[in-house]
Amino acid sequence: MNKEIQMTCIVCPQGCRLMVVVDETTGEIQVFNNKCNRGPVYAKKELTNPTRFLTATVAIKNGFHNRLPVKSSIEIPKNLNFAMMDVINKTEVQAPIKSGQVIIENILETGIDIVATRTMEAKNQ
Repeated sequence: MNKEIQMTCIVCPQGCRLMVVVDETTGEIQVFNNKCNRGPVYAKKELTNPTRFLTATVAIKNGFHNRLPVKSSIEIPKNLNFAMMDVINKTEVQAPIKSGQVIIENILETGIDIVATRTMEAKNQ
């Protein structure tokens, strides 16, 4: 028995409308309508282990702005998005912070760090 799934590829600007056929007996995945070789890789990963980069902001004390932009050091499993956001939303840092500095190390014991994406000096410097 085959299951057909349509999805839009987000890997490149072409936005191919992929037709994915999953053989429910064997688990084999076939991808059609892709215009580049990245489409099948994206579709198979999206169906078996979807991941995303997580971007957010954390509160910062004594900074020129109230929030500091952060991101995950690598893509996270999509199902951990809300749990990680709970931790990030409870985090507050103190200025100064350098871009690339680890803000939360090994979040949820995943081996993934949350890092600053901009430098923010302290107000009194």
